[in-house]
Amino acid sequence: MALPNCSLTVKRDLLDPNFESYRLSLDSIPMYNVQLDAAVAEVKLKDSQYTLDHVKAFGMFNYLQIDPWYEDSVYFVDIKGRVLSLTVTLDTALGKPREMFRFEFNPSSHKEENLCASLSLTSATWAALSDGRGNLILLRTSKRGESSHFKWEPMLSEPLGEPFIIVHSLAHVKSHVHTIEVLLLRVQKDPSDTKGSGFSVSLEWITVDNSADPGDTEGEVRKYHMRKRRMLKGKSVPHYAAVEPQGKGVIVASEKPFTFTEVDGLPLEEPPAEEMEVDRAEPIYFWQQTEEDVTVCLRLPEGTTKDDIRFKLSVDCLRVAVGGYAPLLDGQLYAPVDPEASTWTINDGKSEGPLWSELVLGDRRGEYLMSDEQKSQLQQKLSYLTSEDLNPNPEKDKPPCNAQELEDCDLFPEDSSTLMRFDGTTLKPNNVVSLGSHQFLFSVHIDPSETPAFCLRHDVDALLWQPRPDLDSSAWEHISTFNALGYVQASKRDKKFSTCAPNFSYAALCECLRRVFIYRQPSPVDTVLFNRKEGRQVGQVAKQQVANLDTNDPVLGFRATNERLFVLTSNNLFVLKVNN
Repeated sequence: MALPNCSLTVKRDLLDPNFESYRLSLDSIPMYNVQLDAAVAEVKLKDSQYTLDHVKAFGMFNYLQIDPWYEDSVYFVDIKGRVLSLTVTLDTALGKPREMFRFEFNPSSHKEENLCASLSLTSATWAALSDGRGNLILLRTSKRGESSHFKWEPMLSEPLGEPFIIVHSLAHVKSHVHTIEVLLLRVQKDPSDTKGSGFSVSLEWITVDNSADPGDTEGEVRKYHMRKRRMLKGKSVPHYAAVEPQGKGVIVASEKPFTFTEVDGLPLEEPPAEEMEVDRAEPIYFWQQTEEDVTVCLRLPEGTTKDDIRFKLSVDCLRVAVGGYAPLLDGQLYAPVDPEASTWTINDGKSEGPLWSELVLGDRRGEYLMSDEQKSQLQQKLSYLTSEDLNPNPEKDKPPCNAQELEDCDLFPEDSSTLMRFDGTTLKPNNVVSLGSHQFLFSVHIDPSETPAFCLRHDVDALLWQPRPDLDSSAWEHISTFNALGYVQASKRDKKFSTCAPNFSYAALCECLRRVFIYRQPSPVDTVLFNRKEGRQVGQVAKQQVANLDTNDPVLGFRATNERLFVLTSNNLFVLKVNN
């Protein structure tokens, strides 16, 4: 069955086509500093953790967590193994971080493969903790906003094999059973990957609950047990990964797609792909060649669109499929080709692509075209690929793009990122969006009862999207826009973290050292301003502010509330008062 391809629908009323620029504001930002009595438990990458995936997952890890239920509280782990909390009641009278939980932590005994400790606030009364050594700890915290002085109580401590970090967790109750869903991330050595980095990425979805076991006596306090473990595998660290409310599914955004491979340690049996219904008349493709090129015409089912095509061409292999059906062509080519100088297109419902005495070794269903008339037709159809003109047949109102006019920050990776939503029952993707050039920027909790929102670059803007799993017609809702932020953040080469306020009043970027940039939404001005070029009055101005931290330590954590920015370094926690 073909994958249901969806799209991201932009709300035009949330865009501002008249936005000009951010005006630098010299208004000072009140900044408060809390000196830590013990350093943050930073774990630096080892020599064995040399890949880009290790850098993305662990080198760029955000050590600071904010409480979506009580936004004035932030959490981090120090080198003593303490989970510390700072709750802001008065900015000018900040207290010391309070210890909420302590676990065994000895940096000198860390093995080479151990990772940083990670904390995820599961609900208003629960949290999940990884000690960086492969152990998962579930903690009952009570209502944190009302009982911040209570120590957290461990309810489950379970070894889960190789070390991991927690990327998301949530809790839900059904029929008096309390269930906790946790999503773990690992970068593991992969002996089968002989042509790549030698590592693969896995996401493990853990389900824990307190449902009664056989033999439990009535009235006995039910303990928490691990009920299910599901494994997803991929070849790149996901930009975004989260469990849906009620554990109905998993959402993953990544450069390379993920698939479920195991359930409770048993490999999933992959059913054979359904055969595509096509015209069985032989041949199913026609092909011809010159001294430099090979051209193929492939028969496709009626109604096939560009989004249905699954095309993959390497130096010596070709694969063409439609949707989720079995490939129409799949095998080793007769001779090596140059994938970078090749392309494909669809004309009149038929696919044309760069695909020779044999095209695919062992596949003799094709027929070699020798007709001069057919050669002429193919040359006409593909003439635009070899034309000396920049655009041989342009539309007058759509001039061609000149690549020389692009800047470095306008370029995107060639990998086609995808946003996939997996059903929790079938473990199959039921919503797939091709992100294309929509560069992933950051994720943020807007509403603690919902899945985290994510921000993508659309042209020069940054658009914030909220997953809506219950809305089949629109599984991703455009909820806010940060004007020109996509372009601005791309120019910040030392950028480490990005985030925004839950009420969308501002977005913020943080460099590896010292500098914090704040970009406020347009707001009315008190004085009369005029645009000199256009001679019109300006009613709103968007401001940019810059703050410099009084430290030389690298930034390890960065979080935002509607009023404040929290910046964590090795020995300090800075609080910036952004809004009153």
